[in-house]
Amino acid sequence: MTEAVKGIDQTDALADQRAGSGIVVLSASMQLLHMNRQAAELAKKITAVEHGGTTTISAHGVLPTALTELCAEIIKALHIRTEAKDWEQFELKRVTGDPNQPILLRGFGLPDRGGVQNARLVVTMEELGRKQNLNTEHARERFQLTNREQSVVEHLAKGWTNKEIANALQITEQTVKEHIKHIMRKTNATTRTGILVQIFNS
Repeated sequence: MTEAVKGIDQTDALADQRAGSGIVVLSASMQLLHMNRQAAELAKKITAVEHGGTTTISAHGVLPTALTELCAEIIKALHIRTEAKDWEQFELKRVTGDPNQPILLRGFGLPDRGGVQNARLVVTMEELGRKQNLNTEHARERFQLTNREQSVVEHLAKGWTNKEIANALQITEQTVKEHIKHIMRKTNATTRTGILVQIFNS
């Protein structure tokens, strides 16, 4: 088996381990830049509910209304929140899909110095009621994260604030900030969202 094929197999295996968690990255003009397999599956489920339970109506590649509406809100917020730090403790949330198996959408903006038109929109998708299986084990090895840093990343992926993470781990908020600073350095990210993008793509 060639290294390239082995790499693809490993990527598929990792994607399968992350079942339930999806990530979508769009440009400010709503052009789809990245959508992992889980996001595509969850988008199909949302679209089916939006169209009365049938998936036949949904055109391939068309994003569900709930997702496009959330993106429109992110774009509005990007006009006010123009710095990366403005998004560190802020996100837009929406619960959608089947009420028996709702899907949580969490949206962030990645501002750009060139203005809103160059910004990126990131939406994470997670089925509620199922444990989010973000593969932090692989990320820990890749980025040399400590056990504590890995725990912080897992809580960041749930959209928790520094205070909520501090309470859960029984440490101070300042310590959480220090951990996040170290994680940013290791993942070469400049924001909390940037960390998640690196971890999800690891």
